[in-house]
Amino acid sequence: MTTITRRVGPGDRGRHLTLDEFIDADFEEGWLYELACGVVVVTEVPEVLHGRIVSRVAKMLELYERNGGRAMNYRAGKAGCAVRLPGMQSSRRPDQAVYFFPPPTGDDPWTRWTPDIVIEVVSEGSEVRDYNDKREEYLRAGVMEYWILDPRPRILLAQKRFGDVWQDVLVPADAVYHTHLLPGLEVRPGELLGPAEAE
Repeated sequence: MTTITRRVGPGDRGRHLTLDEFIDADFEEGWLYELACGVVVVTEVPEVLHGRIVSRVAKMLELYERNGGRAMNYRAGKAGCAVRLPGMQSSRRPDQAVYFFPPPTGDDPWTRWTPDIVIEVVSEGSEVRDYNDKREEYLRAGVMEYWILDPRPRILLAQKRFGDVWQDVLVPADAVYHTHLLPGLEVRPGELLGPAEAE
């Protein structure tokens, strides 16, 4: 059976593809692509503020592990991981994902390897995706905690798995969040979000 590689670019926003077609696609560079329930989502590369917050999160996790915190088998951002849900025909690329256990053997681990913690930083225009769409998808995927860092209200919304639902913990910028998944880590939203006006 011959596979046809599809070229996908910004003009394909809203196009319907299967998960297999999306995985095999050839993507035009300069944009970010996800698949949400069979529909192509195209976004621009996020603004500098977004990148700075993601960088701070990555550094926090790196320092935590380096200083004797719980070992992470794998930690990556958009370019290094994917959360795929074949039943929902979705493929997401989180800003940061933490995996405590090794990947399954065989090809395409992303359909069978679920991150324990997923972190998204809200950009202008991504609110519905981050707060609604991805919330359901990450729950269905089996993620244990889903953190949303939002620079405009300056909050961290930590969603912790409670059976088959999320239990929400709203953490203001001046507070500290603790998770049993990373014992000893103090997550300070204000430090991760950076100065309120300077960015």
